[in-house]
Amino acid sequence: MTSNTLPSTKSNPKARGFLLGLKVILPSEDSASKIYIDGYFGKPFGIKKPERKEYREVVELSLIESLYLVEEGKIEVYDAMGKKLSAEELRIEASKKIEGFSYLYDVYKDLRKRGFIVRSGMKFGSDYAVYKLGPGLEHAPYLVHVYRSNYSIDPVEIVRMGRLSHSVKKKFMFAIDKDGKIEYILFKWFKP
Repeated sequence: MTSNTLPSTKSNPKARGFLLGLKVILPSEDSASKIYIDGYFGKPFGIKKPERKEYREVVELSLIESLYLVEEGKIEVYDAMGKKLSAEELRIEASKKIEGFSYLYDVYKDLRKRGFIVRSGMKFGSDYAVYKLGPGLEHAPYLVHVYRSNYSIDPVEIVRMGRLSHSVKKKFMFAIDKDGKIEYILFKWFKP
């Protein structure tokens, strides 16, 4: 087998993804759809608001989702030269491309292990939108902002995040990564 030849899917039941910039693409519609349905991983290409149903589309995964799925043994990721990347190699590549990747990943993994569905919270100005059931079944009840344990937070930043989360009817919390141990602070707003 040359470095540009990928193994046959008959001998390898895992979905195969290809690293392209900040995404991993799952080109097989069958395996991509299964990955998406099994836990809202990724996003079917060209679908603006996907629901939990089968899509006959390519799926694009974030690097965070991809690393999680590699560690869970659900997918394999290959680089542009056709080399299969180990979890550690994928982590190194992602850390080069995304500032604070290890903190974001630790929180993502912790929330997934707790049974939550974790999606990008970028449109809400946060790191993650977190669901109990999943998109299409509910609105995300939580917005999560990830911080290192030694990060200083400006009080204005807290007010800004609180106002935003309140306006979109979501609770917001900080996830603080203390060397892989995650602590959560949930903010509750009240009127004096």
